Amino acid sequence: MQNLLLSYYGDDLTGSTDVMEALELGGVPTVLFMRQPDKALLAQFSHCQAIGLAGTSRSETPQWMDTNLKSAFAWLKTLNAEICHYKVCSTFDSSPTIGSIGRAIEIGRSVFSQDSVPLLVGAPQLKRYTAFGHLFAAYREKYFRIDRHPVMSRHPTTPMDESDLLIHLSRQTELTSGLVDLATLQSASRSEAFDRLIADGTGIVLVDVDSPESQALAGKELWRVRKPGGSFVVGSSGIEYALLAEWASNETVSVQSNFSPPGAADRMAVVSGSCSPTTERQIQHALTDGFDGIEVDPVELVSEASADAIARAVSAGLASLEAGRSVILYTALGPAADRGAEIDRQEGSRHKLGRGLGKLLRALTIEQALKRVVIAGGDTSSHALGQIGVDALTVRMPLPASPGSPLCVAHSRIKAIDGLEVALKGGQVGTDRYFSAIRDGVSG
Repeated sequence: MQNLLLSYYGDDLTGSTDVMEALELGGVPTVLFMRQPDKALLAQFSHCQAIGLAGTSRSETPQWMDTNLKSAFAWLKTLNAEICHYKVCSTFDSSPTIGSIGRAIEIGRSVFSQDSVPLLVGAPQLKRYTAFGHLFAAYREKYFRIDRHPVMSRHPTTPMDESDLLIHLSRQTELTSGLVDLATLQSASRSEAFDRLIADGTGIVLVDVDSPESQALAGKELWRVRKPGGSFVVGSSGIEYALLAEWASNETVSVQSNFSPPGAADRMAVVSGSCSPTTERQIQHALTDGFDGIEVDPVELVSEASADAIARAVSAGLASLEAGRSVILYTALGPAADRGAEIDRQEGSRHKLGRGLGKLLRALTIEQALKRVVIAGGDTSSHALGQIGVDALTVRMPLPASPGSPLCVAHSRIKAIDGLEVALKGGQVGTDRYFSAIRDGVSG
């Protein structure tokens, strides 16, 4: 790998493909590895200017991070990319005990020997905005402060009950923090203010973004303050959009990617572990548009009887596929069907749920020689794809109407999986016809 612009670690799989989509749309060839690749696998993607490593830290403990993130960051550092990005969800949901962004910053800061870590969360492309340190997000064409958001303020695992991101982080780390707010960012003293925070050794430096204009200014600062050997930064895919604006401005990147539509799939399988109302609407729409729906009991899927639950679901899924119909196998249909309290009685059950759905999808894919599949749910995707035998992903088709959830191509040593088209969708991502659009091979 030569002259890498960026390396990154995604705290879940859907977030990892979100970054890959942004970079590819901006003309930066990118590959996402499911685990640290060996030299032979790495060499297959020597043309890429960005390398990602898909992770699961969004659903892990700080103790898990101490072991796994440290080694992942150390490997990414060896790539010598200009910037190394720890990618977090644009809704910033996290807690001191699960998905601690504060702990991840501490680890990255140590590995990269870097006193100050820039943080950027706003991403107008995803309808996420930060203003004077507070995070706002859209839901069904309305805009909410994150602690009043109808979904994220009630997230079943990491509810966002604080919109001031630096206060939210103060619960997860004792690092000092500072803010380059919108007024400062748009002033003549922007760089001076940024440099002063870094010179003072401020542990976390949050940069506001509320528009494409402020995003471009933030990108200038991130690129300007990078250091030889690579700088460590944290944030949403707003990091990539900000850098892409700067790279286009200074002609670091000048070629835009061109993607041809892949065409419709005759049949497609979807597995969903999402309880989101967005996913609920997408499932309901698909059921009126040629998909069969199969409910999978999540409690049984994580119990000692999980093998039987998977076998029954595979049998039902095969019946639909053999009849020429696409199928969605889901563990919940909206927040009202969330059985998280029952599932959480078993340690590690949410990870087991994702793995179970992955085993189910793998069986359907291989048995029916499927060419296209979808996994819905951020945490689900991370653990499910690991069961399918995918080594790496590249972008097949971005979805501008549903940014952050592109159709990808799987690269695998397993013949039946190599070349499989797969989309990974976070709970809050996508229009109501998302599943139909993926099946039909269109970007709507």
